[in-house]
Amino acid sequence: MDFYLDIQVQPDLDISAPALMNNLFAKFHRSMAQALPGEIAVSFPKYHHSLGDILRLHGTEKSLNQLMSLPWLKGLRDYTEVSALREVPADIKGYRSVYRVQKKSVNNRRKRSIAKGWLSEEEAIHRIPDEAQQTLKLPFLQFKSLSSQQNMRIYVALGELLSEPTKGPVNSYGLSRSATVPWF
Repeated sequence: MDFYLDIQVQPDLDISAPALMNNLFAKFHRSMAQALPGEIAVSFPKYHHSLGDILRLHGTEKSLNQLMSLPWLKGLRDYTEVSALREVPADIKGYRSVYRVQKKSVNNRRKRSIAKGWLSEEEAIHRIPDEAQQTLKLPFLQFKSLSSQQNMRIYVALGELLSEPTKGPVNSYGLSRSATVPWF
């Protein structure tokens, strides 16, 4: 992943930066799943308590050009500023993974316990109370699943800063627990 480009969301009075980032990321995910699965990774250069207002795309020159030739930014052009495609600078801080963190909901844990025959419905409600739901204190993206029509959150975490890159699979969200991206 020797090339990158930045897409900065530009909020206005009607729509906030997080809402724009959610829309941008949902469109990116749909394009990746259909056109370029596993070829482009993402990072968030302003990651802190939130993901910030920049989505950085990492990949080869060919794959990034291919993605940007698709009409996936339609409807967001007025709210985004896309940088030129650039080579990764030589003076980077290192490499890190950017990955998704998931926690099973209380409801899903109950359903599984009942389906597996471990607990009855009554036991599941008693043994797995609503208060057992763990909340993550990570920045997240939120959008509607096209398949289930449910709102979903994609919690994003950063791996440790490494001196050497590592390869691995990248999912349709552009995230990977094993593959690293240049961090700068």
